[in-house]
Amino acid sequence: QVQLVESGGGLVQPGGSLRLSCAASGSIFSINDMGWYRQAPGKQRELVAVISSGGSTSYADSVKGRFTISRDNAKNTVYLRMNNLKPEDTAVYYCNAFVRMYSWDPPRGYWGQGTQVAVSS
Repeated sequence: QVQLVESGGGLVQPGGSLRLSCAASGSIFSINDMGWYRQAPGKQRELVAVISSGGSTSYADSVKGRFTISRDNAKNTVYLRMNNLKPEDTAVYYCNAFVRMYSWDPPRGYWGQGTQVAVSS
């Protein structure tokens, strides 16, 4: 079994910053891509940023230049640094990871429980 636990959400004023963390634990042989998604009220879940095991990154156009995704492979942890936050960034942010529990397993996708980010004055 694999668990993803997010932390770091909260309420911040426009222009402020937050850093989200997501730690994977359990039976882990290796982790491929890790990413962050978000879902605002009444909207579909959308990709925010993704990072490969080798460190290649990709971002949604709406967050380019403001958000930075990184990971610590030794800690099985992915981070999302969010700067210059805007009210439209308000959403529940979910961590996602493709994990191999054993060397012979294909990667399987896992989700965290979500952490709320609210941007308001």
